[in-house]
This record gives sequence, structure tokens and C-alpha cells, in this order.
Amino acid sequence: MPNISEQELKQLLAGTPPPGVYLLYGEEKLLLKRAAKKLIQKAGGESFPEFNRNEFPGSAEAVRIVDAAVALPFFAEQKCVAAADWNPAEKPQEELDRLCALVDDLPDTTALVLWYPTLDFDRKAPKWKRLAERCEKRGQVVEFKAREPGELKRFLAREAEKQGCVLAAPAAGRLVEYVGTGLTALLGEVEKLCAYTLSQGGREITVRTVEELTPKTTEITVFLMTNALVAGNYEKAYEHLEQLFYQNEEPVAILAAMANSFLDLFRVKAALESGLTCMAPAEYAPEYKRLGFRLEKAMRAVARTPMSLLSRYLDLLLEADLALKGSRLEPRLVLDSLVARLLLAGQEARG
Repeated sequence: MPNISEQELKQLLAGTPPPGVYLLYGEEKLLLKRAAKKLIQKAGGESFPEFNRNEFPGSAEAVRIVDAAVALPFFAEQKCVAAADWNPAEKPQEELDRLCALVDDLPDTTALVLWYPTLDFDRKAPKWKRLAERCEKRGQVVEFKAREPGELKRFLAREAEKQGCVLAAPAAGRLVEYVGTGLTALLGEVEKLCAYTLSQGGREITVRTVEELTPKTTEITVFLMTNALVAGNYEKAYEHLEQLFYQNEEPVAILAAMANSFLDLFRVKAALESGLTCMAPAEYAPEYKRLGFRLEKAMRAVARTPMSLLSRYLDLLLEADLALKGSRLEPRLVLDSLVARLLLAGQEARG
């Protein structure tokens, strides 16, 4: 669907973006917000911004957006009208008709910016698709994709450098593993790590610093616990489980995350035994495409783990799920017992 790239938009923003329709959407919300705000500012110009920059929330009626867009700029060559998170699926059909008509017949003195800082753009739903196709035909559509781990590491290193610190690739990689691929959360952690490192009289953010200061999500903590379980490291496994209890995570959520982690292992093992690479699951599960490090770590974890043992692990997870939802046992007791049984199954399989 996108008909120009982020780089091409960046080139437009180096000067004054011309009038026309702009649709900005995608997973990487931080960069999307930055680009949209710059686009709105530059397309609206500096002359009488209170008249030449009209910004609307997603709740705005289409007629208000249309009225603002067809009005002439005030002592300027062009103006900008922007709407954030305008959701066509929640609007009556006549509202979408009005906005599409505006897109088709936008005055040549107006830049219309439709941007999605929080909503996901559902390209398959009929109303979303109709709006997207109109914008693509009449203007510029830009998708802000989630960054790959390698690109994220370089980006974070540059951000740390701006703050006077050095963030080497290993530490940046560990940060991405723990925090995820969302730049908003990652930059918050980089700022915190930089402040701490500088306060200690240093400049380099080490892997150890990341380990000690970066909070781990439930998913990541369970991922680490799963690796410990498969390796037979009972101390680490119980350490991670205690951390989850300390964070007051719901037992059902912990078990669900465990199931996902063991499914990662199962899928990777199945791919390897079929003569494929560890990245094969990404072909049918799109969420893996930006989480390649999980598949690579799963490959190392299952290198010496037979498929029969992985199947046994899944059986034990199912039994725990039934016990958690259908018995009167304490949830913590169910999870403690599950970890013990998983460790025992691994020991028995390895003789």
C-alpha cells in the first residue's frame, strides 16, 4: 500500500512539503509521531499558524475537517489540515463519504495529513481499505515499519552518543531483548541508563548495567525461565519464577507466556528437523519477523533437546493449565509444581 518510503518523506521534509494528501501509519509510532508533527509544522508554514494549521482529534466530524480544508490559507501560499487517529470503521458511511470526497477534490492550497499515532491501520477492513486506496491514488502514503534488531541497535547507539554515552552492540542487543522493539520504551530506558552511567563517572553502558537496571517484561522473564528449564538450571528457573511472583504477575498470564515460549521451541525444532532454518516459523507467524533473536536463541536451546521431550513439556503445560483453571489448588503451588515437573522430565530424558 505505501507509495513512498520513510526516506522519501524525509527528503520532502527537508524543504516545504507541497499541498496534497498524506497518510502516515504503521507499527513504529515514535518515528511516525515525529514525522507527522514535522510535516504538519512545515506544510502549514510559520505565517499565522493559528489559521493555517488546523489539527483535529479522531472524534472530529468529517464536515469540520472538510470546512477547514476548503478554506483559503490566511496570507500564505498553503495551509495544513491534520486529523489524528480518525477511525473510518467507527464512523457512519456518510462521514467516510465526505472525507473520501475531500481526498478526491482537495484544494491545491491545502495539505491534508491523516496520521495514526495510536491506532493500528487495518488495511483489510473495508472502510479502512477504501480510505487507504483513495489516499494512495491522490497523495502520499507512508508506512512506518517496526525496526529490525540490527537497525534498532544502531539507532540506540546514536541516541546514547547524543547524551554523552557509549552503547556497544552487545549491551544494545540485550536492551532490545528485554524491552522489545518499541522505540518509545527503548529510548526511555536509554535515557535512564545514560543518566545512571554518567552519575557514576563513566561513559560506557555495559551489559551488566543493562541487566541490573532494565526491568524485564513478563514475556521476557518467562523466556529466560524457559531457557533455564530446558538447560536444566533449576536455580535460574526458580529465580525467574520468584521474580514473576514478586512482580505480582497473574498466574494465568505466567502460564500463557510459558506456553508461548515452549511453542517457540517446538516450532523451531520442527523446522530444523524438516531441513529448514530456525527462521522458518516467521513465514507463517508474522510476529516472529521482528523477534528473530527469539528464534535464534530457541535454536540454541533445542540443539540437544529431542522432540519427544518438547512434546512432554507441552503435555505438562496442558495439565497445569487444567489444574489452574479447574481445581482449588493454590495457583502458586500449581506453578511451583509445574517447574519441578518440567525439570524432572528433562533430567529423565537425558538419563
